[in-house]
Amino acid sequence: MKTAIYPGSFDPVTFGHVDIIKRAAALFDKVTVLISINPLKPASFSIEERKDFLLRVTKKITNVSVDVFGGLLIDYFQEKNADVIVKGLRAMSDFEYEFQMALVNKDMFYKAETVFLAADAASTFLSSSMVKQIAMFGGDISAFVPEVILDDINSRLQGR
Repeated sequence: MKTAIYPGSFDPVTFGHVDIIKRAAALFDKVTVLISINPLKPASFSIEERKDFLLRVTKKITNVSVDVFGGLLIDYFQEKNADVIVKGLRAMSDFEYEFQMALVNKDMFYKAETVFLAADAASTFLSSSMVKQIAMFGGDISAFVPEVILDDINSRLQGR
């Protein structure tokens, strides 16, 4: 059984994230979507809200679970005896950063393999930061986030 971990802040989850989750779920037996707590990155949504969002958007994907971790990804990877780390790539700038992280993770634990999934064409420009900014100014984000969480995002961010 191959187990993958897809880490991120998911603040909030977007269609780009959902695309990577679905594709990882098709490649691996089990996928854990891991909300990583980064104290250096202020969040717009609480951990509980982000977990709820992810649970709602992955509800029908039977081999996907959602978890939260506040330490080093590699510690979680070892603790869960995972096989791969999944990272989504939108642009070359993503690759440079994620490639460095993959090398560091591999150095810290030799079994840590990273699989890169290229974003689909519709998501190459999409980021949670962009979604938040559009929502804050009252723009329509319905093309960027799943409908089941749209109202929650809008009610929190509009007019902020």
